[in-house]
Amino acid sequence: MPMDVSFYYAAIPAVILVGLAKGGMGDALSLIGLPFLALVVSPVQAAAILLPILVFMDMISLVIWRKHGDWTTLRIMLPGAIFGIALGWGTSALVPGNALRVVIGVVTVLFCLRYFWNNFGPGAGRVVPPHGQRPVRATLWGTFSGYGSFVAHAGGAPFQIYALPLQMPPREYTGTSARFFAILNAVKLVPYFALGQLDTQNLAASATLLPFAPLATIAGAWCVKRMQPRIFYPFMYGMALIAAVLIAREGLGY
Repeated sequence: MPMDVSFYYAAIPAVILVGLAKGGMGDALSLIGLPFLALVVSPVQAAAILLPILVFMDMISLVIWRKHGDWTTLRIMLPGAIFGIALGWGTSALVPGNALRVVIGVVTVLFCLRYFWNNFGPGAGRVVPPHGQRPVRATLWGTFSGYGSFVAHAGGAPFQIYALPLQMPPREYTGTSARFFAILNAVKLVPYFALGQLDTQNLAASATLLPFAPLATIAGAWCVKRMQPRIFYPFMYGMALIAAVLIAREGLGY
């Protein structure tokens, strides 16, 4: 089990960054945190060590955001997401994870740049109304989210592509995201266990890092609860843009 000091120098910052993301501060922090842990263990082992911690963080996040969330969005996105996980489990050996990272990264970059162009470019000031619920699109992006989450740990960007244009109040958006990924991570435990990634060594490493999870998650939620929509949405699109660049960069091998 990786118990030397160098492991914790990398693992503790990783857990703190992922916890802030779980609290609602944006997927980019999670994607910045994951490479920290991958510096001292393999990427596959890093994902396996973090998965039980993510599930624990999800439980904390669900308590914090228990009064918030949009059930319509969840109801129409989750079937596609669970199908995406199953599809990823069945085809993970056939589809290169890096290719998926590049596709998700590029699409999300374009999505975010369009938002910033519309809101801060030459046409700034034009009111963009919230998108209504679109079941076909929700199923499509839900599938990408579930598939990307399993194959390339990149499920946040497809979720944001569908959910951010709905322009929910910040707390409702964060509560919806918390429920969505709590369910996805719980479902992912089954295939990860079947693939032998949740062994005693990795679970023991996860247990030593658990004390850092609640503080980081609560801190992230504390920040989100104090954000006004005019700050929250540019912040979230900015974090999505950073996450997308990191995803594409990783897929290209840089």
